Amino acid sequence: MSSDRLYFRQLLAGRDFAVGDPIARQMVNFAYVIGDTVTKEAVIVDPAYAVSDLVDVIRGEGMEVVGALATHYHADHVGGSLFGHQIAGITELLEIVDVPIHVQRDEEPWVARTTGVTSELVAHAPGDVVTVGEIAITCIHTPGHTPGSQCLLVEDCLVSGDTLFLEGCGRTDLPGSDPEEMYRTLTERLSVVSDQTVLFPGHLYAAEPSQPMGETRKWNYVLAPRTKDEWLAAFS
Repeated sequence: MSSDRLYFRQLLAGRDFAVGDPIARQMVNFAYVIGDTVTKEAVIVDPAYAVSDLVDVIRGEGMEVVGALATHYHADHVGGSLFGHQIAGITELLEIVDVPIHVQRDEEPWVARTTGVTSELVAHAPGDVVTVGEIAITCIHTPGHTPGSQCLLVEDCLVSGDTLFLEGCGRTDLPGSDPEEMYRTLTERLSVVSDQTVLFPGHLYAAEPSQPMGETRKWNYVLAPRTKDEWLAAFS
């Protein structure tokens, strides 16, 4: 169970923020806010689209934005050019608050190229812990969708970005993708996450916004192949 200090919010682009933005409504991205209810500090995971709305949500609940974390470099998660459309993201966030942007070290150059942000990036090794108040967020390196994709484990919640959805996983045919690394991520790197941990994905690609990892392991078709060769034949 989550502690009483944990502040955790899942916000859907186009509905909970960036209302009226047709790209946000089409992409159905989730942003997350993780914080400490005692110290009133919070970080935003994958701030994109109307980032000022996200800051307003946090400040409206009496909390302070002290950082951001990126699950990976794609523009719908950190801002940048998306299919010819300019998406707001960490660049615009830094115009509002001067905070560190936590990224996986293999993703740092990709985030820099996508957003133009450099000096504010804080690169992390696998297993590093980012703290917000007394809340610990463990960075799990999960390459496959991108070289430096990371999932974020906080108490009994796993924020998975585009690594793993309730149904399916992130694409492995994009720049920086690697099908074999995705297989290792799904079968090895995420094996440390318990069945009771609740999966919170980067997009609303299923009927529900979250579900326990045990249910995901039972029903998600990308976890059905028993060998790497079977997986690569189906999904590479």
